[in-house]
Amino acid sequence: MTLIFATGNPNKVHEIMALVPQGTKVIGLKEVGIVEDIPEEEPTLEGNALAKARYVFEKTGMPCFADDTGLEVKALNGEPGVVSARYAGPEKDPEKNMDLLLENLSGTEDRSARFRTVIALVSGNGEWTFEGEVKGRISPTKRGEKGFGYDPIFVPEGETRSFAEMTLDEKNQMSHRARAFRKFKRFLEDHS
Repeated sequence: MTLIFATGNPNKVHEIMALVPQGTKVIGLKEVGIVEDIPEEEPTLEGNALAKARYVFEKTGMPCFADDTGLEVKALNGEPGVVSARYAGPEKDPEKNMDLLLENLSGTEDRSARFRTVIALVSGNGEWTFEGEVKGRISPTKRGEKGFGYDPIFVPEGETRSFAEMTLDEKNQMSHRARAFRKFKRFLEDHS
């Protein structure tokens, strides 16, 4: 089975390759000639994931999945949430996003947060969503060189290291994206 992953982010494609069932081929948007930015204008992670998967399915007719991920910080009333990638502006600069988040949390004792990922699958047979969550806290400083996005400042529950200080295998044992993809993988195995 071939699935299109509606992302232009090679880090995401790399991260999920170890998570899909054997015999499933995942290709990115470039392989199907989609180079334009897919609008993310919905007010929820679920809405954005479904909108992206529908967009690609309508253009290609091939089964497509998309994800949307948000970092939700309790002290900031759930911000950055659905705008996590664009928190500091439309250029989607991870360094600026982290800097703004750390600035907004300056002097705040409650640094609890959660990462949520919603995966949407759209095919000729229907639409489904799968959610994964990991709770943790925001580190006062950036730590680690691995990962991407907010990984250098997110420390998952039960850990002293940030996601950026972990190997990909370690991160995949507990990450929000891995948890959502495990549900997605079980669905694919049951319906292949």
